[in-house]
Amino acid sequence: MRDAAPTTIYLKDYTPFGFDVEKVELTFDLHPTKTRVKSRISFVPKPGAPSDMFLDGENLTLVSASIDGTPVHPEVSAEGLTCPVPDAPFLWEAEVEIDPENNTALEGLYMSNGMYCTQCEAQGFRKITYYPDRPDVMSVFTVEINGPHPVLLSNGNVVSTSQGHAVWHDPWPKPAYLFALVAGDLVAHSDSFVTASGRNVDLNLYVRPGDEGKCAFGMRALKASMTWDEEVYGREYDLDLFNIVAVDDFNMGAMENKGLNVFNSSAVLASPETSTDENFLRIEAIIAHEYFHNWTGNRITCRDWFQLCLKEGLTVYRDSQFTSDMRSAPVKRITDVIDLRARQFPEDQGPLAHPVRPESFQEINNFYTATVYEKGAEVIGMLRCLVGAEAYGKALDLYFGRHDGQACTIEDWLKVFEDTTGRDLGQFKRWYSQAGTPRLTVKDAWYNGTYILSFTQNLPASETTPDPQPQVIPILTGLLSPSGQEVVPSQVLEMTQATQSFTFEGLKERPIPSVLRGFSAPVVLESELAAEHTAFLLAHDTDPFNRWEAGRSLARASLLKMITDDAAPDPAYLDGIHAVVGDATLDPAYRALMLNLPGQSDLVKSLCDMGETPDPQAIWDACRAMSHAQAERLQDILPALFDAHQVTEPYEPNADQSGRRSLANAALRLVSLIDGPDRARGQFTSADNMTQQLSALGVLLRINEGTDELEAFEQQWKHDRLVMDKWFGMQVIHADPNETAATATRLTEHPDFNWKNPNRFRAVMGSLAAHHAGFHFADGQSYGLLADWLIRLDPVNPQTTARMCSAFQTWRRYDDARQQKIAAALDRILATPGLSRDTTEMLTRIRGS
Repeated sequence: MRDAAPTTIYLKDYTPFGFDVEKVELTFDLHPTKTRVKSRISFVPKPGAPSDMFLDGENLTLVSASIDGTPVHPEVSAEGLTCPVPDAPFLWEAEVEIDPENNTALEGLYMSNGMYCTQCEAQGFRKITYYPDRPDVMSVFTVEINGPHPVLLSNGNVVSTSQGHAVWHDPWPKPAYLFALVAGDLVAHSDSFVTASGRNVDLNLYVRPGDEGKCAFGMRALKASMTWDEEVYGREYDLDLFNIVAVDDFNMGAMENKGLNVFNSSAVLASPETSTDENFLRIEAIIAHEYFHNWTGNRITCRDWFQLCLKEGLTVYRDSQFTSDMRSAPVKRITDVIDLRARQFPEDQGPLAHPVRPESFQEINNFYTATVYEKGAEVIGMLRCLVGAEAYGKALDLYFGRHDGQACTIEDWLKVFEDTTGRDLGQFKRWYSQAGTPRLTVKDAWYNGTYILSFTQNLPASETTPDPQPQVIPILTGLLSPSGQEVVPSQVLEMTQATQSFTFEGLKERPIPSVLRGFSAPVVLESELAAEHTAFLLAHDTDPFNRWEAGRSLARASLLKMITDDAAPDPAYLDGIHAVVGDATLDPAYRALMLNLPGQSDLVKSLCDMGETPDPQAIWDACRAMSHAQAERLQDILPALFDAHQVTEPYEPNADQSGRRSLANAALRLVSLIDGPDRARGQFTSADNMTQQLSALGVLLRINEGTDELEAFEQQWKHDRLVMDKWFGMQVIHADPNETAATATRLTEHPDFNWKNPNRFRAVMGSLAAHHAGFHFADGQSYGLLADWLIRLDPVNPQTTARMCSAFQTWRRYDDARQQKIAAALDRILATPGLSRDTTEMLTRIRGS
């Protein structure tokens, strides 16, 4: 267990490491509890290097150390070792012993069901051997692995291999966080790829025996990613082989280690029978994301962990582009914004707020956040919107050419755009340094053919941004005529001032504005335009995002009146949805999205903005009532929609089939509210793929049916760990609010609830936190239950524990009784002896707000 006493690290205090590392040679003699790691590291002092060298190291037993062959006796602490060193190049050799089997934190070298694997980002390598574990120290690695395992893998290209022995060499300098090792009884699903320059690359997806049938889609997604990166970004793969390994116990989705990507099994294994369309989409995106890191993260990495958004924001943006090209661009953009608002906006507006590039941290694992990833990607998108696609492409070419093999900063990134375009991006840089979500207010005026749009931006002051300054906001805007024709096509209004107006002249009649098309900036848009504009945009907007946004706005407004005034559902909203969903010319996936209601946490924030105290049960009841109202208004077309969008051809997880299934299942969800469970039961029984089976089961649970189907599902899939994660999670997420805590408790008592497995823990506890009305049920049982399990998990896996703490981040929004119950739960966790540094930091920030 790490010392929980926090030490704050600041960006302003960055200093380079005093030594270059010319090469690293590692030898692993694998043993479950007594693995020996020998290191041979060639150091070269930089000018002014200190006489004592500090190397990071945690949970290591030092066996021996020497410099240039002479034994040395370093001063060892819980954080590393310090040793006097020569002021000339020298060879450092050390041997340590580590215990992979008992490494339940899943950082460094650990074991997962008999398989050795590593996770070194952000600071896991220091749990393997003593080393300058920081991203700006890059070197060439050669790795020897000895162990009684059929498969022994590391980074780079294989040098030699024999029974129980393998040597790997990675010719590309990399930081230690990109190191990887995997050893176990694995089988390979193999293929190959020919690069644009004609080189052949061997591809392998390594899985446990029995999972071979779930590899084909992952391989297909990898090859599509390689092709796309060549065609769109001009980036060619640079090794002789590319390996992926599926691991059951993994804290994150995947890791981009150079040439050896390690994946959570849920993020790579897929088959029609066991995976939903959403699973296939997620797998495709994650494989693309990790592959794209080869250039945006590996070949060019970040100088320090404050620059995490440099690699993650850019790579998230690239994988979003990829998915948009592979599937429906409008649907992808809408789902990205839904996720941003559900995850990042609450983070930005609460106690966990921080800039895209933080100024300080105590535990770097706590900054793998939606702000760094998703908002970081939005900043990239704004930059591309401002400079244009052509200039963006030229800037990226310059970035790759100028910084290949370097550890870089946000300043380096912005400089290539300034050099390419001649623009001064000093003000734009505030997006990286100012925390919070700007509020953008718009109003209009009309004077005899001249139309004026006026905007005001406001970023509330906060602890991290006490004196916010105006930011550059690209506002993609078009104007429509009263008949629905586009009279001014989309153009970027570049806002740089706190208040700014834009004028359009020569118009024959007053237009209807379509503002912030494509969600061109991550802001909260507050409109003072005529209320009827929203219904007009739902009917006529040529921008698919803003048309969806109009429907969302009408739904939100109606739900808020239902919650606060006990009003009936808005007929104008229901009529508009009827028209859009019934329009056969529109993408089925887009029409299905139109039927989704605003998230309950979204409604909580809106109520708070209105000065209301949110009642989670009232929000739940209003959403249920709105779903019934949708079903009644659409009942004349729902059966036909369900029938017309059945997929009869063999299953493919492509955009066309996925879209049809999504609309059919959305229709099934609504029509079952009126007609009962028969259609859903029939679909559950006849389904030949997981999308249809799971959707039908969810519909049944939603209408308080499905007991027999749940049991049948468990019996059918009890031997498939990933499918059973679904079985666990959906029972919690579909429970009535007053039964949510009891349902989660019952599932934790199930013999297959392995709470030490992050996927299974998240399936139950993550679903509990995601069930808004159930988590915030008035008796507070869910708060106590989650607190109990976080206390239990923290000494085993502090990283997963800390991330789960974000369930409490919006606690100040609720009534006094709920706040008191949450505060008691937080205080109980914080009072736990030996609480990890990860969890202590998260809860201190949340509790102290």
